[in-house]
Amino acid sequence: MAVSVPILAVIVSLHLIAFVLAVGAERRRSTAKVVPDEYDDQTFCVYGSDASTVYGLVAFALLLVSQAVVNGVTRCLCFGKGLVSGCSTTCTVVFFIFSWFSFLGAEACLLAGSARNAYHTKYRGTFGVGNISCATLRKGVFAAGAALTLLSLLASILYYLAHAKADTGGWEKHHEEGLGMATANFTHHQQHPGGEFEKA
Repeated sequence: MAVSVPILAVIVSLHLIAFVLAVGAERRRSTAKVVPDEYDDQTFCVYGSDASTVYGLVAFALLLVSQAVVNGVTRCLCFGKGLVSGCSTTCTVVFFIFSWFSFLGAEACLLAGSARNAYHTKYRGTFGVGNISCATLRKGVFAAGAALTLLSLLASILYYLAHAKADTGGWEKHHEEGLGMATANFTHHQQHPGGEFEKA
């Protein structure tokens, strides 16, 4: 399988857009402040923009599409033609595992961050009692997702390139070997047309 520049461009583009969105999600996390209720002695939380949730979910979707493209082209390493044994195949398996671990880590951070960022509490307690805070997403979740997205990009590219190098068409290789043996047998029979019947 030859390396396809359009496939590489799609993989890189989707990952980079997901990375930018994850960084944007980190910068646009929901903020909240405790405000006293004017009608009773309760307090409630007033939240800011929810853009971070949307950014995180879009990044999640783009990363999922990119991973589907990579594994669709390579047939998820398991359903394609056989790979030749050697260093290239070992590297392919290592990068395949690395790409899945980084992908799942990034997706977990993006999804958990989006869900937590979308979670809004309302009333927090009695006015004037203790230090009351509103539930917000902890800093660094989307940043971790962005970092793992870059790792996923690197792993996906290395996996794709290693797979392209190792994929010499296992079935075609054996098929050509079979053709070579058939040709050799045919040549042998041409040189000795009588075969065993000549001995009689």
